[in-house]
Amino acid sequence: MKLPRRTFLKFAGASIAAPALPRVATAQDYPTRPITMIVPYPPGGSTDVIGRLLAERMRRSLGQPIIIENVSGANGSIGTGRAARARPDGYAICLGLSSTHVQNGAFYSLSYDVVNDFEPIVPLVTTPLVLFARKTMPAKDLNELIAWLKANPHKASAGIVTVGIQVIATLFQQETGTHFALVPYRGTAPAVQDLVAGQIDLFVETPVQLPLVRAGSIKAYAVIGDTRLAKAPDIPTMGELGLSALSFFSGWYALFAPRGTPRDIIGKINAAAVEALADPAVQSRIVDLGLDIFPRERQTPEALGALVKSTAEKWWPLIKEFGIRAE
Repeated sequence: MKLPRRTFLKFAGASIAAPALPRVATAQDYPTRPITMIVPYPPGGSTDVIGRLLAERMRRSLGQPIIIENVSGANGSIGTGRAARARPDGYAICLGLSSTHVQNGAFYSLSYDVVNDFEPIVPLVTTPLVLFARKTMPAKDLNELIAWLKANPHKASAGIVTVGIQVIATLFQQETGTHFALVPYRGTAPAVQDLVAGQIDLFVETPVQLPLVRAGSIKAYAVIGDTRLAKAPDIPTMGELGLSALSFFSGWYALFAPRGTPRDIIGKINAAAVEALADPAVQSRIVDLGLDIFPRERQTPEALGALVKSTAEKWWPLIKEFGIRAE
């Protein structure tokens, strides 16, 4: 039977549009099952703590649990690579940081593009960094520490978890004329365990480890930033101590999705994260950790995309200048 032209076009248009209907329905109903948040470091470290804090609060907004999957190794690039290869349907997101989503791109030969293979969701928090040391380190302050390192070249060791920390350690040695070994770790937790045990001498980390300083388990010598910590105002900054080249370093944490994740799904995850960051209980915990929440007007995918770009412009030349390579 020959169909009238108008009827034929109506059916033809419907058949062409049909494949798009499931995607639209999925985006409208999202989420209908648990979401996986890939954390590219082991349990117990700063990244894991932030991920679990955020996931618990976001669950209330999204109506589905967010399951943390810790995938560590290679400065976070293994877990980040898994996120890059995940199905772009909103059921796999990644908690990234300046190291995994910028610095690793200049350090490793990766099977994915740290900038272009992800959809930015939301910037979460910024963090200054602190130079910690084993509790038995004889130096009382940073100047004494530098003098001790000069008097004991190649005898000390520093734990390295991210490319950013490796750059900082390299620049610190260059600026102070000191020399010490760099010991790679899969994550913060095992590095801190070795620092407490005295197996390594130094470690650069976020203020999350300040309770160990208060307990007398480790020491803190300086903030690697330009502002003293509100939670520990007695710790001087590198800039105050004459190391201005190290005073501008800070890190950030953010949420990303695989490239191609629909924008309306990105919007729903962003809204849940923004709501979580506005929760007084979450804010109180973040402040206790010594971290700073991004201003509300910057909690957008566009702001995160711009942040990734500006961070790459700052860090990639430094990594190239120091000749830092994966071993």
